[in-house]
Amino acid sequence: MEIQKPLSKPLLLADTPAKDPQFATSVKLASGDTIKVADPRATRALVALMDMNAVMGGAASHWGGPSAFADLMSAAHGLMFAEARKAGKPWHDLFLFVNDAGHCENGLYALKANYGYDKLTIEELKHFRSVQSRLTGHGESHLFPEGVLISNGPLGSAFPQAQGLAMADAMAGRMNRVTVAAISDGGCMEGEAREALAAIPGLAAHGKMAPFVMIISDNNTKLTGRIDKESFSMAPSFAALADMGWEVLDLYEAHDLQACTTMLEAAFKSVRENPHKPIAIHARTIKGYGVKKTSESSSGGHGFPLKSPSEMKAFLTEIYNGAEVPKLFLDWAAEQEAQAAAKKGGDKPSVPEQKVQVGVSKALIKKRQEGLPVISVSADLPGSTGVADFQKAFPAATQDIGVAESNMISVAAGASKLGYIPVVDTFAQFGVTKGALPITMASLSQAPVIAVFSHVGFQDAADGASHQALSYYAMLSSIPHVKTYSLTCSDEAEALVGQTVDEFAAAVRAGQTPDSTVFFLGRENFPASYGAKEYRLSKAQVLRDSNAPKLVIAASGALLGQALKAAETLAASGVECVVINPAIINHPDVATFRSYLEKCGGRLLTVEDHQVIGGMGSLLIHALMQQGVSLKAHSLGVKGEFGQSAYNAIDLYKKHGLDADAIATAARKLL
Repeated sequence: MEIQKPLSKPLLLADTPAKDPQFATSVKLASGDTIKVADPRATRALVALMDMNAVMGGAASHWGGPSAFADLMSAAHGLMFAEARKAGKPWHDLFLFVNDAGHCENGLYALKANYGYDKLTIEELKHFRSVQSRLTGHGESHLFPEGVLISNGPLGSAFPQAQGLAMADAMAGRMNRVTVAAISDGGCMEGEAREALAAIPGLAAHGKMAPFVMIISDNNTKLTGRIDKESFSMAPSFAALADMGWEVLDLYEAHDLQACTTMLEAAFKSVRENPHKPIAIHARTIKGYGVKKTSESSSGGHGFPLKSPSEMKAFLTEIYNGAEVPKLFLDWAAEQEAQAAAKKGGDKPSVPEQKVQVGVSKALIKKRQEGLPVISVSADLPGSTGVADFQKAFPAATQDIGVAESNMISVAAGASKLGYIPVVDTFAQFGVTKGALPITMASLSQAPVIAVFSHVGFQDAADGASHQALSYYAMLSSIPHVKTYSLTCSDEAEALVGQTVDEFAAAVRAGQTPDSTVFFLGRENFPASYGAKEYRLSKAQVLRDSNAPKLVIAASGALLGQALKAAETLAASGVECVVINPAIINHPDVATFRSYLEKCGGRLLTVEDHQVIGGMGSLLIHALMQQGVSLKAHSLGVKGEFGQSAYNAIDLYKKHGLDADAIATAARKLL
């Protein structure tokens, strides 16, 4: 293969840790030598402790995945670091490591803190997922380039980039460096991962790949339960790896640290000797390993299972299985108990709150009970998006398609073509990025769908930038025959989702093709109602009225509450304003806005947790100006940046100037 020299671009990864792990155990190499590696029990304990800190702050966290990977990651990093020390080189001169299993990044943070990698301390782990920390919910290269080579989060997205790393090394003639990629069985269900699974051995056979080792954590478990039971078995897919050209090494003792070390050491040696044959280590892990309750759970304890710090000591004791728990961990647990005791009580919301998702499930259940052929085609997240109650009520009208958002939408389009009313659901970031083409093709096929895309904008605060959909309107609003709505509360959701199902059915009965409708919604709790007089499709809602307003504030989705707070603050200083929820984003209700803008000299402030470019503000302002409405407008939104992890969305609203105080300040400037 012809050598092609790349531009000089040094990696920002930190150097090889100088010391052995603080909490270590020994493994034996093929040479008979022993090396110190991170104790997997310490990794699991640290994951539990840092997760509890995040949960106490209001953030979700993950336990099951990193607990399954702990032994494999201890062995892999121990070997990589040991070889680098022996060679006297930075570890990333010999290895490139990519973690595709984003939910497991906290296990890697714990492991690196154990080594003191890049001066990462256990104290720093206590801020995991907070807005002050570089330790985001998933690995973010843009915030922690010293520790994360390739950003991860959406399953299956980092793995194909690992393919690119090995391909680039081959082009540059660097055939001595091994690319190591860790991926989960759920990640292997994604379309882009499946493409790479076929391409890597095919290209390697032609000498176009540097040495490549894939580590699959196969525990037959995803968020909603067992993969083979809830969707379909991945066993045939993994059996096909050998036919694709992978050298498959079966690891049945994936929680035996020595067995992991022996297999990985042999794999690194073998793939260097024959880079034409990439290696797949098919590891049979147990999600939630180390604690009986989670290892036996159908979901493997995907999220963090403890509700109170008072449970932590027993959890740590079980992880250590009768051995002494390090004092540092017990002290941290005691610190958490003290913090929880100090917080006891807390402020309660002044009005009843619930998730917008409640209204979604109520509407779908009601319409199915009325005899309409509503079906749910899901992709592993129904508990988060609001369709879980529908699925429980109508299991025969439900199919979880696996961790495969693009396929989910295309399957739904096929069902739509034959007379069903299909509802798809996932997080907004996955729905718009992986669903834009299938939604386009659904329109071209005259096979519309109804989509429920949750966790919009900064609402998925704790998971970080990879999960925060900040371009969700821009990505879907221009697709023909697609309507985009932004839901604010459960009452609105119940009304508009129900009306959409009715309109869908009426159009089909009339021999017409309905539009696809996408409902965007948040994650956190909101007031069950904001007091709208009525909810009608394609109609904006006036939530705060005034006969003599100084300006109009248009706020969508999760930020409506912040806009109403700002309006109260402004009113207290003598500035009356009207607050309007556009509801429908890409075909705005110009008539309602016009009637109020004419009263206030056209002053309009738009507010959204979306990029300013292509957002609700730009769509609304353009529509108004196209209709001859004179405006003096300003838009608040995200200014061409990515987000990051935070315990709660309000932390990010404040950082990006989208909270009530920032809205009030912007309103005064507009005057």
